[in-house]
Amino acid sequence: MANKRLLPIKNGYNFRDLGGYPTTDGHTVKWHRIIRTGSLARLDQPDLQLLENIPVNVDIDLRAPDEITAAPDHVPTTAKYYRLSVFDADETDASHSDEEIAAQMQEPGNGYRHMLDVYRRMATIDSAKKAYQQMFALLLEDRDGAVLYHCTAGKDRTGMASFLILSALGVDQEIIREDYLLTNTVTQDFRNKWLQSMRDKGASEELVTNRAALASVAPDYLATAIKVINTNYGDVDHYLREHLGLSKNDLAQLRQLYLD
Repeated sequence: MANKRLLPIKNGYNFRDLGGYPTTDGHTVKWHRIIRTGSLARLDQPDLQLLENIPVNVDIDLRAPDEITAAPDHVPTTAKYYRLSVFDADETDASHSDEEIAAQMQEPGNGYRHMLDVYRRMATIDSAKKAYQQMFALLLEDRDGAVLYHCTAGKDRTGMASFLILSALGVDQEIIREDYLLTNTVTQDFRNKWLQSMRDKGASEELVTNRAALASVAPDYLATAIKVINTNYGDVDHYLREHLGLSKNDLAQLRQLYLD
């Protein structure tokens, strides 16, 4: 399979290979080993075949139980499925209806403020800690093929996971930030059409603006999580070791497994 950042999935979006990113010590992330995505719930057989050809060995579902029940994964036949819920319920609002969101999002800035709080919580709460610890355990077990991890939109819980993984592999923080913000580029058309449909149905501009904040990523969101990490642990390296429990040997093994 060709080395492409964006996978040509037809019935899903934000399916991206993390291969090719350089590390600060001169290595690069291997292609077809780490894949971040949005929901797998709508994949058809050609989409699944594409993932099976890689092959995807591990499917890590970071969604909350209610999201999983409402839209279960279509799992590639090559993969073993793991539910590692970052939140006990969907706090990112990726799976909530327009009516549910509208009740909370009429005040200007509510969407932005809500997302800042989501990122603070992802960096601190026990359910997120457990999910990301188990994610790293699965990464350490996989010897070939690909580990795929996802939430609903593939941007927040998945974005945080990508930040942690790429940091553990020694990728420069600015490159990690660029990968995080790439979500806005690859989902722009879908997001713009969706927001315009809200306007066409009579939604207030305050609600549209708040929904836009919920449906995208922003530098401030990830920066909020990083600030919490730096305040409590000094830097992400100490966070990986002290909060997530990765040993020096674990980090060395991750780099051996996933770097060229």
